[in-house]
Amino acid sequence: MPSIFAYQSSEVDWCESNFQHSELVAEFYNTFSNVSFFIFGPLIMFLMHPYAQKRSRAIYGISALFMVIGLFSMYFHMTLSFLGQLLDEISILWLLASGYSVWLPRCYFPKFIQGSRYYFSCLVITTTMISTFLTFVKPTVNAYALNSIAIHILYIVHKEYKKTRNGDLRHLIEVSVILWATALTSWISDRVLCSFWQRIHFSYLHSIWHVLISITFPYGMATMALMDANYEMPGQTLKVHYWPRDSWFIGLPYVEIQDNDKSC
Repeated sequence: MPSIFAYQSSEVDWCESNFQHSELVAEFYNTFSNVSFFIFGPLIMFLMHPYAQKRSRAIYGISALFMVIGLFSMYFHMTLSFLGQLLDEISILWLLASGYSVWLPRCYFPKFIQGSRYYFSCLVITTTMISTFLTFVKPTVNAYALNSIAIHILYIVHKEYKKTRNGDLRHLIEVSVILWATALTSWISDRVLCSFWQRIHFSYLHSIWHVLISITFPYGMATMALMDANYEMPGQTLKVHYWPRDSWFIGLPYVEIQDNDKSC
């Protein structure tokens, strides 16, 4: 039985040809496309610093987890090892759990939680710990299970989209969904249509997934921050900005908290 550290010990192998550009890197483009995680992660920490100081410093941990995902994904695609696969998938699982704990509106909590974010966080952590052990049971289905969580996230986002008249929030939701759908299409195409992409010598869709999903993350974070503000920060207004300039057609979103001077 091969070691879990061994190259190609994972049952998962993506469409890109192995060891084509280096004897040490199994999937060259799938490995180095994760650089975007190390660019956007620190940038998000910097841009969201004022928000984190006023709302929750947990955003630093979430951004750090985002970079950990990039690191473990890089390790997995470099080695295609079983350990790399599990580290990659488990880090994604914990990132999603962290986002749920910090930003899920209380109105979507299970009724027996009675609106307590502390108890909800305990429930999420317990469920995530159990799910972490389950990742060892059938590793080949882990990625599909993780993507299925998006169904619940889309349900929440759809409900909030219908509720709000906030133009910034609606725009963020629209762009986030488009980016995620495009990224998921790349991910599925790489898995399902690999023979076609190999025939036309374009087997790099999984690396495109990495770049697109890393861009989706800042949009998703800003979206959740605005949704959270509607429930948890009624006396304050969040303003959406885009780096490097608001006037640019494309930019990374971030939010600033503005005190509401109006009194009831």
